[in-house]
Amino acid sequence: MGKIKSLYIPCYPMRSLHVPFPSEAAALLKEVGVDPYGIDAMLPKMSHLNVLIEGLECRVANIVKQEMLSVGGDAAVARGSVGCAIERTDAILMGTAKQIQRFAEKISCQPLGLRVIAERLRELLANMAKESILLRTPKRKIVFGKNTHIMGILNVTPDSFSDGGRYLLPDQAVARGIQLAEEGADILDIGGESSRPGSDPVSLTEEANRVLPVIKRLVREIDIPVSIDTTKAEIAREALAAGAEIINDISSMSFDEHMMQTVIDSGAAVVLMHMRGKPKNMQKGDLTYRSVRGEVIQSLRERMNQAVSSGIEEERILVDPGFGFGKKPADSLKLLKHLSEFKSLGRPILVGPSRKYFIAAAMAEKEAIPDPLQRIEGTAAAVVAAIMNGAHIVRVHDVSVMKKTAAVTDAILHA
Repeated sequence: MGKIKSLYIPCYPMRSLHVPFPSEAAALLKEVGVDPYGIDAMLPKMSHLNVLIEGLECRVANIVKQEMLSVGGDAAVARGSVGCAIERTDAILMGTAKQIQRFAEKISCQPLGLRVIAERLRELLANMAKESILLRTPKRKIVFGKNTHIMGILNVTPDSFSDGGRYLLPDQAVARGIQLAEEGADILDIGGESSRPGSDPVSLTEEANRVLPVIKRLVREIDIPVSIDTTKAEIAREALAAGAEIINDISSMSFDEHMMQTVIDSGAAVVLMHMRGKPKNMQKGDLTYRSVRGEVIQSLRERMNQAVSSGIEEERILVDPGFGFGKKPADSLKLLKHLSEFKSLGRPILVGPSRKYFIAAAMAEKEAIPDPLQRIEGTAAAVVAAIMNGAHIVRVHDVSVMKKTAAVTDAILHA
């Protein structure tokens, strides 16, 4: 009987790689010693994507699945769609960026709306690959991508949910604005009308009297962009004339029919935020979503498209998913967890988690809901999650603490 030989199998070090940015993938390939031409060819193969397309006719879904298989990827569709036993199905494309690019090329000349799908896929791939995004205001260009920007909140109101009345007098508000800038705010957001759940609107005169004197004085004292938090076109116009550069409109320019033209005429940057209803009733209406992420992204995309088609350059638009605005706490948490999906819009992502109820609800467990001033740790956790998932700007009350929180998170991301 022959002698049994033992075979030595070397233990090669092995690990899975998380490569969130193309630049990081390129650095890894360079480390390995890959030829520069090879790096260009391999980069699209290192990014795997799952792309959801909603509401396809079954005959279209069948073509999508066949063509994805033909490029080495796959597509998941509903049972019954192959035989067209159902009318429509969602489809999840699964493949590398390279495979999805090839798929888009293959369907770009086909009928049944496939050309539109190809165009949207190319746009999505380009947006997801962006590592920096430019924003233009009437006074400056701001590049987002390397460091998270902190937007300091200055509520010149008697009834805001967290700090109402503290900065109602102009001297108090100006002093607070200077303090926020000194603490490290990159943008100052000034509002004269509370948007807390259940709040009532205020008159044009009242809102103007609250914010305009403060803006006029602050733009002489600080050298950071000032944003006006308003849904009223007249307030926005006067605030811009006083020195503001950004309009932060929680209604995405839908409450005032003149807001769109105000943005067009002024050259201001504008924040488009998702909200159902109005502050007075937004938490009392229908808070059910078939897909909260899908519906919020689609709504923001439609508002973006309308803005661009009306004459607002894309480089002047920011987007905000609207945590807590017409959403259950669980919905806001889902949006935060999956915030990276908003990169598909290709614009800077602004989030406002600061001291919000959804944070308090998550902190509470079996204890009483903590009041807004006791939510700083929860806010910090939400800020970290937002930055890790792609936020470019975090809108916060506690600038000093969140500036440090963001700096460490940025350092981890770019290590």
